[in-house]
Amino acid sequence: MLNALVTRLAAAEETPNPLIPAWYDIVWSALWFVIILVVVWKVALPRLTAMLDERSAAIEGNIAKADEAQKQAEAALEEYTRQLAEARTEAGDIREAAREDGKKIVAEAKETASSEAARITAAAHTQIEAERQAAFVSLRSEVGTLAIDLAGGVVGETLADDARATAVVDRFLADLEASEKAAQ
Repeated sequence: MLNALVTRLAAAEETPNPLIPAWYDIVWSALWFVIILVVVWKVALPRLTAMLDERSAAIEGNIAKADEAQKQAEAALEEYTRQLAEARTEAGDIREAAREDGKKIVAEAKETASSEAARITAAAHTQIEAERQAAFVSLRSEVGTLAIDLAGGVVGETLADDARATAVVDRFLADLEASEKAAQ
């Protein structure tokens, strides 16, 4: 019985092509397609366009701000580089001035030390010469006294005349100095 029912139904209906839909499906599908197309065209597309325009404007604004910030950063970098170069130049000038001042101070110290050494040396020579003269005078008088005492002991008399004794001693020492200078 089932077999008879299937056979009858198959004969009553023509076998449609499964690739081609029925005409009412095509009409309803086309109608809904047009409705959806109009809604998208009139409602969704303007909103989407407005949103994209806003984003585009925001992006362009941000790009402009970024360009401006980059220009400011470049200007700041150039200013920094210029100030750094000026600071280096100024530091070099300061170092050079310090070297020159150092050289001047050293030269002044050397000059002061040289003049002080010369003064001390001159004072020492003067003092040495004064002491030499004092020693010479003292020695001369002692040698004169000793010579007179020795001469008195050799002769057997006391030489009491101081002026005469001093003259003899001076003549003896002068002869001694003259013979010493001639030897040199």
